[in-house]
Amino acid sequence: MVSGVFTCVDAIGVTVSGSDEDASIHGFDRVLVAGLYQPLRRFAGVVGRPDIDPDDLVQEAFVRTLQTRRLDELDDPGAYLRRVILNVARSQRRRFGRARRVMDVLEASTPVVTDPTYPSDVAELYRLGPKQRGVLFLHDVEGFSFGEVSVMLGMTSSAARMTASRGRRRLRSLLEEEADR
Repeated sequence: MVSGVFTCVDAIGVTVSGSDEDASIHGFDRVLVAGLYQPLRRFAGVVGRPDIDPDDLVQEAFVRTLQTRRLDELDDPGAYLRRVILNVARSQRRRFGRARRVMDVLEASTPVVTDPTYPSDVAELYRLGPKQRGVLFLHDVEGFSFGEVSVMLGMTSSAARMTASRGRRRLRSLLEEEADR
């Protein structure tokens, strides 16, 4: 996390540390943050890893964005922040994937008993990539059209459709595998 910009982000607003010349939130940006926070948090909860707090992803998106510009300078702050959240989630997935492979090698000889913390279908959903989860969430849960999803995530409408189709196909396959066990 980048420090020195936020001291707290919560559902009501943002508390900023630093001077006005630093990455402070002006009145209009504060209103944007309050309006965007909960939808962004839900999106972060879907695209992020289950062990990552969605608030951390949202805060990181605001920090990275506010370091370079004010929110009211963006054409569509919600879409921009969703892209940042998706990129952060993808980076974390890659980083944790490398760490997991190292741990798998180190723990190969040690038997591990695990107790699943999620129902099977949610665990399988987290086996999809952040981009697939994000597209499926925005389209199937939030009800956005593929055109709107494509603008939010910086892809073409046909790419959003294809991502959703591949995600559904993979999820179906994973659920069938789980049922066969």
